[in-house]
Amino acid sequence: MSTTDTTDTTPFIKVSVLGAAGGIGQPLSLLLKLNPHINELALYDVVNIPGVAADLNHIDTDVKITCHMKSKSADSNSNESLNESLKNAIENSNFIIIPAGLPRKPGMTRGDLFNINANICKELAEYIALYSPNSIVLIISNPVNSTVAVFKEIFVKFNIFNPKKLFGVTILDHVRSNTFISELIDGTLPNHYNVPVVGGHSGHSIVPLFSQSNCDISNLKILNDENILDSLIHRVQYGGDEIVKAKNGLGSATLSMAYAGNKFFNIILNGYLNIKEIKISSYIYLDDSIPGIIELKNNLKILLNKNNKNIKIPEFLATPMTFDLNGIKNVDYTWVNKMNHKEQEMFFIAADFINQNVEKGINFVHS
Repeated sequence: MSTTDTTDTTPFIKVSVLGAAGGIGQPLSLLLKLNPHINELALYDVVNIPGVAADLNHIDTDVKITCHMKSKSADSNSNESLNESLKNAIENSNFIIIPAGLPRKPGMTRGDLFNINANICKELAEYIALYSPNSIVLIISNPVNSTVAVFKEIFVKFNIFNPKKLFGVTILDHVRSNTFISELIDGTLPNHYNVPVVGGHSGHSIVPLFSQSNCDISNLKILNDENILDSLIHRVQYGGDEIVKAKNGLGSATLSMAYAGNKFFNIILNGYLNIKEIKISSYIYLDDSIPGIIELKNNLKILLNKNNKNIKIPEFLATPMTFDLNGIKNVDYTWVNKMNHKEQEMFFIAADFINQNVEKGINFVHS
């Protein structure tokens, strides 16, 4: 008589969402509640989170929901005050996803948003450094170009920074690129395309590489029309403004961002669990210890020198990559030499813009 080893080697997966009661946090948490690979979903916010948790708890999936809300005593300025709810929410988490912060309103720039959200990010980063230093951290809080730098500086301060485990979630730019190009071409659907997007995550720092789509669209008449192409690129770069205006002051890009955040998380999770390797862009710190980063920097240096551009290579950049148990597996650097002239010019503008945004994040932490 033979016996079969039925031991389950699948790891226990805990995901924490910080800012789970917000406009992005609620739909994102709903999507995560449907994920069969997640065992525990820890929801944290400063208000309204018990109702969100109770609502999600009525859904008949196997994901356990835990609820964590900041107490009033944790708002004390006393050095002895401790946000136990935040501590409990993030302890032993494999992944921490952060959509916390205030949304952008009409007339508000991302610079205005940074002044509001930077302090929120600082507190969350300090708690992660103390109580969940090995987690993979996904930053959605805007402006991503600056807030990711805040997290990095805090993690360095606490001596726990792992460049393979800190991500700015920029995939919404990729999602928009796929959607908007499909709207211009009859008979195609968004999932037909896979447009890489590099650079940053706001305005002119976003560089969609339509010439490097999985489909050969470079010869399409529609993209040879400079006006149409410029309009398409502008729509990708400022898609958030389109939603803020359409919602007439009542919100920003929440549903599409929740979808994009969930899509990115699933791609990382597939690599983490060694299920499937998928390449997608994310905004990361360009540390030489990450496979592919040295080659990426060399390619960028050659590009800048060739074009006589006196621009510093950004410390942070959205670039395509793959993932594994440790976070980033390797970075794709081949896109640099494949950019057409227009994309190169866009990248030069983006690099300068990103450098300013990163400096703002670093200065905030050290001021």
